[in-house]
Amino acid sequence: MADTVLYEVSDGLATITLNRPEAMNALNVATKVALREAAEEAARDTAVRAILLTAAGDRAFCVGQDLKEHIGLLAQDRETGSGQTMSTVGEHYNPIVRALAGAAKPVVAAVNGVAAGAGFGFALAADYRIVADTASFNSSFVGVALTGDSGISWTLPRVVGPSRAQDLLLFPRSIGAQDALELGIANRVVPAAELRAEAEKAARKLASGPTVAYAAIKEAVAFGLTHSLEETLQKEDELQTRAGQSEDHVIAVQAFVNKEKPRYLGR
Repeated sequence: MADTVLYEVSDGLATITLNRPEAMNALNVATKVALREAAEEAARDTAVRAILLTAAGDRAFCVGQDLKEHIGLLAQDRETGSGQTMSTVGEHYNPIVRALAGAAKPVVAAVNGVAAGAGFGFALAADYRIVADTASFNSSFVGVALTGDSGISWTLPRVVGPSRAQDLLLFPRSIGAQDALELGIANRVVPAAELRAEAEKAARKLASGPTVAYAAIKEAVAFGLTHSLEETLQKEDELQTRAGQSEDHVIAVQAFVNKEKPRYLGR
């Protein structure tokens, strides 16, 4: 894995850190490949019970595509007629979003600065976003004559509603942390100096929690957004049965009866 993305697992928490602060954590090819590998590994590893996605530095979470590299790749495409540059959506962005959004475990994004373009999309793919008070969000795609990718066409309307999503995509602009909180883009806003500690605290709490139940919650909410009430009730029945058969459910009930704090196993 390239050193542009750091990956660490500790006590059930996988921490993925974008590590190009000098480039505002822009996504060159090496970084996209490393991020895809890290996200897929964290989603796949049953020892990982929660994922924390964050970035190095204090200026940017991720400003999206590295346009300095991108313009050179576009020039190569014109010379060869290959059109390979835009395959990055299918090769990199889509698998990253699938891994984060589809992981059977909670994902926390600690947004430390500007989250633009694909960086905005990756933050939205997380289940919970803790945002520094100095951070901001910007769709930015139209600014380079592109449509949305990194799942933002699906996630943003579900977070802010379709009308606001169209507004933010058609007229990209910087959305500060407090406005992001009001829109639902941020779940919590904290002082920048406290971001990492607060995000780790939340992520570690989730990593020590009932993982099967968390996975069921993610699946149920995603399902309910696109299905009828009757279909969702049936899905809840299925998922509740699964959660009720977990070891953690037995542990939780026994701890409740004994007036103790449960110690979950994540299974």
